[in-house]
Amino acid sequence: MKLLSGADFRRLESAVQSAELRQQVISDNVANVDTPNFKRSEVLFEDLLTEAMGTSEGSISGFRTNAKHIPIGQSSEVPAPIVVQDETSSINNNGNNVDIDREMSLLAKNQLAYNLYIQQVNHDVSMMKTAIDGRV
Repeated sequence: MKLLSGADFRRLESAVQSAELRQQVISDNVANVDTPNFKRSEVLFEDLLTEAMGTSEGSISGFRTNAKHIPIGQSSEVPAPIVVQDETSSINNNGNNVDIDREMSLLAKNQLAYNLYIQQVNHDVSMMKTAIDGRV
């Protein structure tokens, strides 16, 4: 039985990990706001996940009844988050491109997403516990 190793739970686990990584990257950006020639970084995950799942417009997905079937459209593979550096822009005269207001808003947005992911994990685990115990 694949209670915690199903595709949905793996995607949720990867989303939590990407939010943790994003927290570290944003914190690094904020810490280096005054460092000359520092270039900000960001984490790419959601677009990679959407692409891997094949949920973009115009795509089709097949239903697999056996693990040996060839997947059509939607993939069960969960991509790893990628950290990319923005080398193209410069906000300050010292070559730094960290905008503290933008970073703080991204930090708040990431915290909300992380809380949502953790709530979903807790919900999934409590539903399994309810199913095992047989009580509400």
